[in-house]
Amino acid sequence: MTSKPPRGYFAIGVEGLSKPGNLGNLMRTAHAFGAAFAFTVDADRALGRTGSDTSRSAQHMPYFAWPGVQEMDLPAGCKLVGVELLDDAVELPSFGHPLRAAYVLGSEAGSLSPQMVERCDHVIKIPTAFCINVATAGAIVMYDRVRTMGRFAERPVAAGAPSEDIAVHVHGKPRFRSGRRPETIFQPKRQAPDTGERRK
Repeated sequence: MTSKPPRGYFAIGVEGLSKPGNLGNLMRTAHAFGAAFAFTVDADRALGRTGSDTSRSAQHMPYFAWPGVQEMDLPAGCKLVGVELLDDAVELPSFGHPLRAAYVLGSEAGSLSPQMVERCDHVIKIPTAFCINVATAGAIVMYDRVRTMGRFAERPVAAGAPSEDIAVHVHGKPRFRSGRRPETIFQPKRQAPDTGERRK
């Protein structure tokens, strides 16, 4: 049985990006992982389509180029998750991904700005000894999200493929706030038997 995409949605972007090749790699990977949109914030210069974006992702998902942190216009309920090597950041393997999230990474030669960190709902870090390429870091974050939120067969204890397929999902009965049972709500109303007598 094949895996199913996780519920919710996610987006990914970079603050202060300067290399078009990194944007192309990140957007191509975001497209492959099913991102809802991609974005840049305060990019160093106008970044058009690059040769590294071989999937032409901008034709399949929106791309936003916000000039600064204040101009970011995320959807309602979307949590902003910063990816930065900060001491108090949550390590990625221990992080619970929000159902609706936008992940933002720092530039190639810098970090997230204090204004961006202040705006973030969560800040996470990839447990590496030093900084890695921004597009690679984005790919790791997206993989972790899909791995933890998707439905996949459990990993086996020993090396190799899983021994069991994904369990078939069983839908429960509808639940109503009134506490009434669904079978009593959808049944047609019973009519009183016709006795042949008419009311005067």
